[in-house]
Amino acid sequence: MLGPMSKSLDKLLDEARRLPEEDRLRLVEALLSMADGGAEPETAEAWAAEIARRTRDVDAGLVSPVPWSEVREGMKRRTSDD
Repeated sequence: MLGPMSKSLDKLLDEARRLPEEDRLRLVEALLSMADGGAEPETAEAWAAEIARRTRDVDAGLVSPVPWSEVREGMKRRTSDD
């Protein structure tokens, strides 16, 4: 785990929390892209294929999407149980 955050990072996180959800997701995406140096073309193609497959599964009724709020709560419960 990383150490304590700087005041400037705390301030930035507070500002990020006030963003609309769509903007927060875009911010996360941008930060992840910076952290890994951007996706390799093969990785981007593999993700595009996976997204297309999952979309087809949802459209065909093979799977049901789970709202992010439920996923997040489940993750919180699992990590607090450890």
